[in-house]
Amino acid sequence: MASEGDQQPQSEDRPSRSSILWTGGERAYDPEDLVMATGADPTPERVEKARKLIEEKGAAVIERYLP
Repeated sequence: MASEGDQQPQSEDRPSRSSILWTGGERAYDPEDLVMATGADPTPERVEKARKLIEEKGAAVIERYLP
């Protein structure tokens, strides 16, 4: 008999892939991550603007949007 602590988390307890935001600490982030960090939906125009911003300002640009 499994104890309460041995139970696997239910699928609704785990975040969906679309709700995961990478910050660069775990791996390099992409322009879509930068757009999501600003609180906006990742449209093609916003992703392109973020890509250019990353190229211009460098990878640390995401730090402006994270707590």
